[in-house]
Amino acid sequence: MHVRIATRSSALALWQAEEVSRLLRQEHSGLSTELVKMTTTGDRLLQKSLATQGGKGLFIKELENGLLEGLADIAVHSMKDVPVELPPELHLPVILKRENPYDALVSNRYASLEALPANAVIGTASLRRACQLKASFPGLKIKLLRGNVSTRLARLDAGDYDAILLAVAGLKRLGLEQRVRTCLTVKQMIPAIGQGAIGIECRKDDPQIESLIRPLNHEDTQICILAERAVSQALQGGCQLPIAGFAKLDHERLILCALVGDPEGGQLCRSDRTGHKEDPVLLGQQVAAELRAQGADEILTGLS
Repeated sequence: MHVRIATRSSALALWQAEEVSRLLRQEHSGLSTELVKMTTTGDRLLQKSLATQGGKGLFIKELENGLLEGLADIAVHSMKDVPVELPPELHLPVILKRENPYDALVSNRYASLEALPANAVIGTASLRRACQLKASFPGLKIKLLRGNVSTRLARLDAGDYDAILLAVAGLKRLGLEQRVRTCLTVKQMIPAIGQGAIGIECRKDDPQIESLIRPLNHEDTQICILAERAVSQALQGGCQLPIAGFAKLDHERLILCALVGDPEGGQLCRSDRTGHKEDPVLLGQQVAAELRAQGADEILTGLS
């Protein structure tokens, strides 16, 4: 059998698609795969903030259209880029085992956030990162930084920024883990919902493909991602909004922390709650309710 894999053309997206291809061929003897490379709207809008253009869903729309038009059998995504609402004909039955989910401080001069001078320039395009940075370090200057990982590192190396924030997972997958100066803790920076996890999307009416990819699903990761995404869904928030969420399992216990913040450095709403791993969506909804009680709706409405 032959499986066509829709993917963005960036180095990181291609690594992810190649990894899915490798795992599928490892699982199914005689299977062949093909990467169907696509350029998305998000890739073309490199000079603008995603928050003003429709969010990170811009990175997957073309891939989903490829699935719907029969140009590909599956699409591979970074889960932090996937909106909570999918086209009705598609679903995400498989989540791979999660890589390091945390954020990294990358700098050629400073070893930690605390070492940055008050007027340091930090590069990020993430409202989630911006609101948490401003709450803890109000003197920092946050400057828009878009582009793929290599582009962002080149801008840092050119001296445009004193430091930048990137996902540890992306750096590791590209063989750039040595650029991590500090791996930020959840207390310092709650990760993006789904960060570090790779999802496989397919058509609901293709049981043969779904049965092929099903063995790649990592149940513990899937449980955590379900809890995190339930927070965003309950808040009706997109990937571009300053919503953070991270879940981890401790035996049967599921521990979830989430945050909604004002990217201008004002209010932060945060909730930490423990539930049972058998009901991750309920836990996510409970955390979202606590955030809403603290004023999350007002923050998000002001940004929409």
